[in-house]
Amino acid sequence: MGTLAVPRGATWLITPATAPGRFSRARDCGADVALLDLEDSVPQQRKDQARAIALQHLAKAATEAADGEVSPLGLRLNAPGTLPGLRDLVAVAESGVRPAVLLVPKVESPRDVDLVGELLRTDEDEPKVWALIETPLAIQRLHEILASRFLAGVVFGAADYAAAAGCRRTAGGLRYPRAALSAGAAAAALPAIDSPYFDLANDEGLRREAEEACDLGFTGKGAVHPRQLAAIREAFQPSPQELDRARATVRAADSMDAAEGVTHADGSMVGPPLVAAARSLTDQAPGGMT
Repeated sequence: MGTLAVPRGATWLITPATAPGRFSRARDCGADVALLDLEDSVPQQRKDQARAIALQHLAKAATEAADGEVSPLGLRLNAPGTLPGLRDLVAVAESGVRPAVLLVPKVESPRDVDLVGELLRTDEDEPKVWALIETPLAIQRLHEILASRFLAGVVFGAADYAAAAGCRRTAGGLRYPRAALSAGAAAAALPAIDSPYFDLANDEGLRREAEEACDLGFTGKGAVHPRQLAAIREAFQPSPQELDRARATVRAADSMDAAEGVTHADGSMVGPPLVAAARSLTDQAPGGMT
């Protein structure tokens, strides 16, 4: 279970593990991760069935040659502090299956991450797992959680956070935990994925929330349906105007005297931090500086 490369604007498509008929589409729709879910989308009476289906599919996918470009497969476990979660961990450990992403929900301490990492660790491989941050206590303990050596990245869980905090699931209600999580992840040099947007009928709401995630510094965003993927990617892409300004800034910086330190581009004063940001933007953009 290596470290997954997470591009800016990454999309994670969540699919119930009880719906194997959707698995192929989930892998073929272009999401950066197709995440099979054993937790919230699976009722208690179907936990064992979902676990067996998911592990069988993951094992089969690992032995088959991929036909074209398909999304890496991930797995969201049940919380380690629950009986279904413990059964999930034992089953994954005994199966030898190692999905590209292993997402641990209800993380509230580094021990929640370490428990999974220690159980799945072998002499040849130290797993990297993702933590789902979805309670006020997790936000309070974020610094300790982010220090776990087994951590690959973090995901924000808006619905559970709002329920636990008693706040509305709105931009204003969730601004603090989202900002704290994205900033903390950046300080730890780890990717952060924002919560999915759950209203499939509200395209404008999806676009707005994805743009907020980009503004806050998230690496990407979850999705609950393939039709949401394009809007998420678009929200994380710089506009033509932003690219033009970034390219003008880079050209101005490249032409100035190294001793000056500050230059001007499009009527604005530009210092080293803005130049670095502009270079990053043009490096990631299709066509670079052209």
